[in-house]
Amino acid sequence: MNDKANLRPVAIVGANRIPFARSGTAYAELSNLDMLSSALQGLVDRCELGGKTIDEVVGGAVVTHSKDFNLAREAVLSTTLSPLTPGITLQQACGTSLQAAFGIAAKIASGQIDCGIAAGSDSTSDAPIVFSRRFAGRLVKMSRAKTLQQRLGAFKGFGLRELAPVTPANAEPRTGLSMGQHCELMAKEWAITREAQDELAVESHNKTQAAYEKLLFDDLVSSCEGLMRDNNLRNDLTIDQLTRLKPAFDRSGKGTLTAGNSTALTDGAAAVLLASEEWAEANDLPVLARLTHMETAAVDFVAGEGLLMAPTVAVARMLDKAGMKLQDFTHYEIHEAFAAQVLCTLKAWESDEYCRERLGLDAALGSIDRSKMNPMGSSLATGHPFAATGARIVGTLAKQLEMAGEGRGLISVCTAGGMGVSAILER
Repeated sequence: MNDKANLRPVAIVGANRIPFARSGTAYAELSNLDMLSSALQGLVDRCELGGKTIDEVVGGAVVTHSKDFNLAREAVLSTTLSPLTPGITLQQACGTSLQAAFGIAAKIASGQIDCGIAAGSDSTSDAPIVFSRRFAGRLVKMSRAKTLQQRLGAFKGFGLRELAPVTPANAEPRTGLSMGQHCELMAKEWAITREAQDELAVESHNKTQAAYEKLLFDDLVSSCEGLMRDNNLRNDLTIDQLTRLKPAFDRSGKGTLTAGNSTALTDGAAAVLLASEEWAEANDLPVLARLTHMETAAVDFVAGEGLLMAPTVAVARMLDKAGMKLQDFTHYEIHEAFAAQVLCTLKAWESDEYCRERLGLDAALGSIDRSKMNPMGSSLATGHPFAATGARIVGTLAKQLEMAGEGRGLISVCTAGGMGVSAILER
């Protein structure tokens, strides 16, 4: 391993995603493998990687079937990449593809590899439905039986209730609360209003719509199943429309999170190509931006901390290590799991008390220029296929920095399980 002074710069040299689609719509019949393969092939075509061996393709999905255990490798074999390209599957909830980029970047920086693709895919349309543990055990026992009597014996005491399917639970195992319910608690703690959440949601849709109209996604998005753009995006969304929606997670009369200011269940996939600058030059690929800093953190949400507040910790640590201030950025990409989550994060950074007591700082990190936040919109408009969001954000930010010709961008992503991942891209 090289020492820090000898670490190589890590370049973002390409990105691609398929349009994101609301659950049960355009990709209802597709699997994680189908979507990930499509996103990867789009990147391969865009960067002219056909037949080439990439040192690593790392990625995964959050909502998976048991057959998806080798997802990244199977996706590689479904593209025109050289079959000699390894595929590594990992999962860190909504931070999956960003965490994949971290691992690849570390190996490139140290000289272990020269290039890698970080990717993620998720389908809530193709959620795994399984039998109860008791009935599944009977099926396993029957498959091992050698005689008819043994097969029949596997069903001794069988009851019809055992056939009831077990669907994936949209809740934190440790608390039993959904992410939306946890975010409602955060919104109440930080006094985030319904009006502010709705305004942020409309702003996200308007920015994404404007980016499509300016053709800014043309070299970031490849079509899939005839879909050319995210079908969650609304080009005529208004505050008035959002105010008519009822709270989705707290129906006591005090709830503020709705289907309009929260991300919809979404299907989709995204990928980003990282490399050393030497490899990029040898393969005639541009250096869009450089990944210079990265951080992962967790909070004790079981003991009462806000489930989605870990990015505040990750960003604070990262800034300290980088010797930077929160205001030292031209772009901020803050994942919009919920409008309330974004607003809680901003308010926490502005709080002297929180920054002193929780983050161990001398004073508040301070405010950011909101005009620099999510300039091309974010998850409230595009949708949020869990494992794909990190790669989407990296690609979008790298594109913006490349267009500007200079600058520095901060990425903040919250994840299930009370974790957060953050990164800095520089041009």
